Amino acid sequence: MKLFRTFFLLTLGAFVAACSSSEAPPQDQSIPVRTVTVGKTNLDNVIERPGRVEPVRVAEVRARVTGIVQDRMYEEGTDVGKGQALFRIDPSELRANYAQAQASLERARATAANANAVLKRYRPLLEENAISGQEFDAAQAAAREANANVAQIEAQLRASSLQLGYTTVRAPISGRAGRAAVTEGALVSQPEGTLMTRIEQISPIYVSFAQSATDVLKLRRAIANGELDLSPGDAVEVRLLFADGTEYDLPGVIEFLDFSVDESTGTVQLRAEFPNPDGLLLSGEFVNARIYAGKVSNVVAIPQRAVTVTEGGGSVMVVDKEGKAAVRPIKLGQLMGDDWVVESGLNPGDQVIVSNLQKLQPGMPVKVANAATGRSGSATPAKPEAKAN
Repeated sequence: MKLFRTFFLLTLGAFVAACSSSEAPPQDQSIPVRTVTVGKTNLDNVIERPGRVEPVRVAEVRARVTGIVQDRMYEEGTDVGKGQALFRIDPSELRANYAQAQASLERARATAANANAVLKRYRPLLEENAISGQEFDAAQAAAREANANVAQIEAQLRASSLQLGYTTVRAPISGRAGRAAVTEGALVSQPEGTLMTRIEQISPIYVSFAQSATDVLKLRRAIANGELDLSPGDAVEVRLLFADGTEYDLPGVIEFLDFSVDESTGTVQLRAEFPNPDGLLLSGEFVNARIYAGKVSNVVAIPQRAVTVTEGGGSVMVVDKEGKAAVRPIKLGQLMGDDWVVESGLNPGDQVIVSNLQKLQPGMPVKVANAATGRSGSATPAKPEAKAN
């Protein structure tokens, strides 16, 4: 029994030793990354600026007569048409004034008719010397005065009619009517011009933003030197990003560029016009504007996510000749959309790492997966120059 136990233990020990002596095959420690290959490209010249949405037109609806508001005749926050009734002011007093003016006109017309009849009878009598010239002149003056009185009261009646019409407050423009500034029972005043509501036209709609005068000057010089492909008559497209990062579907165009510089800020005001059929853009809303001001030709550009920005410029991770990650300092130019323009530090053919950067350290082996062979995103590869025959 002891011999069997000893044999079993020796056999088990030999088996364990054999298992422990067999090492597992070495695993590949390379980190998979994606890269872009550096090369010359044509890039959209994208300028990003914060902007604010503004209505095309704003009309303040104010009281044109004094009285008590009887009724609000529109729904707040809805679209109204030009001439649509918005409020009704109590017309009782103005109706009484209108009736009084009508009565005064009838009396004045009767007086004028009598004066004109007297003047008509006096003409032949004057020719026959039946009356004196002084009597005829008095009759003529009385007729003229009566006719002038009729004209004056007719004008008063028209004014009274206008005042009566103003008791129905109507929309001066088409647009979206805002919150009512007065309620039923409130006293509104014509001398003070009491504000009753506002109407804004929001389709189309404006987005205003500012650009530094220095940047505008650089842009004009780049166009003049041929560095930027943009003709003076070209429409400059603008796209919007909401605060949550989503993009507005409909593009706009630059509609206005101020020719003076704001002394306090050193900026130039610009304005873009956008279609707004569904009312998604709201007046007063803050947005980010992407201005597509032509194209920059034959530049080196890499995705923004590949760049680490430092005080001295920037750096990227590249794949070196040994297949390892290496830090490469670069000199950055402009940020155009999602791409940095690189002025120096990269050579054509360099592979810039754009993924798994948080896992990498300099000198770590990497495995290139799905390597890009050109630029991605909005950039367009530059056309190669024609070779001489």
